[in-house]
Amino acid sequence: MTRTFQGSIAAAQRLAHLVPGGAHTYAKGPDQYPADCPLVIERGRGAHVWDVDGNEYVEYGAGLRSVILGHAHPRVDEAVSAALRQGLNFVRPSRLELAAAEDFLAAVPTMEMVKFAKNGSDVTTAAAKLARAATGRDLVAICRDQPFFSTDDWFIGTTPMAAGVPESTRELTVSFPYGDLESLRAMFARYRDRVAAILLEVEAGASTAPPGYLQSLIDLAHEHGTLVIFDEMITGLRWALGGAHSLHGVVPDLCTFGKALGNGYSVSALAGRREIMELGGLNTDADRVFLLSTTHGGESTGLAAMRATLQVHREEEVAARLMAIGGRLRAAVEEVVAEAGLSDYVQVRGRDCNLVYVTLDGQGQPSQPFRTLFMRQFIHHGVVGPSFVVNTALTDADIEATAAAVRAALPVYAAALETGDPTPYLGGASVKPVFRAKA
Repeated sequence: MTRTFQGSIAAAQRLAHLVPGGAHTYAKGPDQYPADCPLVIERGRGAHVWDVDGNEYVEYGAGLRSVILGHAHPRVDEAVSAALRQGLNFVRPSRLELAAAEDFLAAVPTMEMVKFAKNGSDVTTAAAKLARAATGRDLVAICRDQPFFSTDDWFIGTTPMAAGVPESTRELTVSFPYGDLESLRAMFARYRDRVAAILLEVEAGASTAPPGYLQSLIDLAHEHGTLVIFDEMITGLRWALGGAHSLHGVVPDLCTFGKALGNGYSVSALAGRREIMELGGLNTDADRVFLLSTTHGGESTGLAAMRATLQVHREEEVAARLMAIGGRLRAAVEEVVAEAGLSDYVQVRGRDCNLVYVTLDGQGQPSQPFRTLFMRQFIHHGVVGPSFVVNTALTDADIEATAAAVRAALPVYAAALETGDPTPYLGGASVKPVFRAKA
């Protein structure tokens, strides 16, 4: 079908005029998608979305990986609807807050206490604050091989978008590489008795943890009086109900969950060992920590969505289904790419439940222009997404449609490789990395 994008283009232009960056999340901004088909979404159901022009797409990476069960999932939405009819926010804790805490800790039994918020950055920053309070130290060490931990200054100051972050704040965050215990030992030696916490995702990109690495990391941190925080924003529920750390049989001091926790509804969680979490409570003789005192932390819709999502996850073995769906998608795409002789240039990487596509130029280097070309062809053939991250609403027909879109895109990709110039196929400016110093 012929697709037109006039409505999306007009809406995107208005957004750019009214909202800095044209979106409320940089990863959804106009610089992340082809210029002549920016797509402003009208609605979604299951694994499909419709833009304001009425075009329908198979969607990947929904809600930045948060919509794990598909859009408008009936059981989640029914739970939210029931909560809405009971009121949303009260002057004292609600019964729902108790039930939500019980459900979360049953799902993540490695943790002893939990506190809820609305976004991942808040709980990750709270974890860093708790670690500093518990240890009396000032430095936080982050894994440099993982792209994002928080919108707050302690992390953003480490990125190319550090404008507005004081140098004194930037100096309080250091880094270490994933999978390299010797580098971690060297970091501890350099910043002796100063590191409050090491913060990392359980797995890095397409790599699983080397055998014994995570437990050795925890042991090494504790040897130096440092706490371990696992960021489970992406991996929580997607890898396993109890988080990726449960698959590896390790227990961090603190961990943070978000994204898939509410199937797109706004809810996040900070969880951890009781003695640490209580520093933000009332049962402590230590100086108290102002911990996640948010107006909407106990708001009903997110907690109701979380409870329903956890229940569906248990009953339908969601993590296993995501792996199976992603495995079928990977096989279908790789077959089409191999048939076209382009396996050296278009690749599918990552864990099957969390796939990304990689676009390489003629020299085998990652290329934003070739990414733009590929994404643009996808959109014109009915598929949208910055990745191949799946949800359980995807069907075999959706996977077939995706493989067909890849097949249609590859001749254009091959033509650009032949000339060495993808520019004629971009429809405007190339997409750009989110983290960059200049617009």
